[in-house]
Amino acid sequence: MAEYIAPIQRLIEEFRKIPGVGAKTAARYAFAVLNLSEAEASRFADAIIGIKRDVYKCPVCHGLSAREGECDICSSFDRDKSLVCVVEEAKDVITMEKIRGFRGVYHVLGGVLSPLDRVTPRDLNLASLKERVEGGGIAEVVVATNPTPKGDATAAYIVRMLEGSEVKISRLAYGIPVGADIEYADEVTLFRAMEGRRNINDEG
Repeated sequence: MAEYIAPIQRLIEEFRKIPGVGAKTAARYAFAVLNLSEAEASRFADAIIGIKRDVYKCPVCHGLSAREGECDICSSFDRDKSLVCVVEEAKDVITMEKIRGFRGVYHVLGGVLSPLDRVTPRDLNLASLKERVEGGGIAEVVVATNPTPKGDATAAYIVRMLEGSEVKISRLAYGIPVGADIEYADEVTLFRAMEGRRNINDEG
């Protein structure tokens, strides 16, 4: 026999699909929804559906956009299109934008290389990065993957992939603690890391 009646159990199981949400937290979320008014629950459900319906992927940087076509950053005339910051996930763009000192554009990989998890270069937006570089107009690629083994491996792959191009390849300085995600770095740390980025074209 299920611990909860079917409608509650179903919602708990859906909440458990969210990364980091365990059984107890999922149950707490389900009962919180149960306590919402019908109007509040309707708005909550519509917001969930809306995020799938109204959020688009930018065809240039693979970041998120509220409309079809290029995102606001890629289409802006105020951004330096010759400077491309490569990040792991779309949420990292929002984090990097907080420093307000970076006026370039972005390229979202959609993850990091992880052979054990069967994530290969074909699973990431690496081919489109190479196409952007080969298309001309880019002077520097800033690799802003997280300072983790997987992030470092992905950065090394990018260096090898772009080997032979005249584009400068740099990496964020280690103002960000090793093993940490840039999502949780404060604005000052991010700004210093961006300012202190180093050239990694010639690293072994």
